[in-house]
Amino acid sequence: MYYVYILWSSKSKIFYSGYSENLRKRLEEHNKGLSKATVPHRPWKIVFYVTFESKKLAKDFELYLKTGSGKAFAYKRLVDVALKKDTKR
Repeated sequence: MYYVYILWSSKSKIFYSGYSENLRKRLEEHNKGLSKATVPHRPWKIVFYVTFESKKLAKDFELYLKTGSGKAFAYKRLVDVALKKDTKR
């Protein structure tokens, strides 16, 4: 199985999307600072994930989420709840 995930940084108030075969391990790597792209925004929490049986489908969906229309879709349909919860604190 392949996972496409969206992470939320409560520190920087940003989202990050990626894909992995091992979701728990990948989140741990992000939070340990093993990814240069995400290290300054730690800690991260998963706000959305979906599984795919094929690596190609997972990579295609991850790439879509990184486009303008993919981000708009994700913010409107997938992670709106995370934004609302975090801004109420």
